Amino acid sequence: MTRTVMDLKGLNCPLPVLRANKRIKELAPGDELEAQVTDRAAPNDFREFCESTGHRFISCDETDGHWAIVIRKKKLES
Repeated sequence: MTRTVMDLKGLNCPLPVLRANKRIKELAPGDELEAQVTDRAAPNDFREFCESTGHRFISCDETDGHWAIVIRKKKLES
């Protein structure tokens, strides 16, 4: 399992989720994507994104006005 970090600071909804969605398609199942964002709506947007796509919302840590959101790409269905 690897973790890819994306700097999405300064982007407003829906761009962080759209760019993360594009990138996560390139990752292997089980890999993690860490999105670093400043948009206050992003944590909820990423939770909803994970609920609708089957990816797993791992964590959301806030520090000094930005969030580090980690999601794990869903495993392939058998």
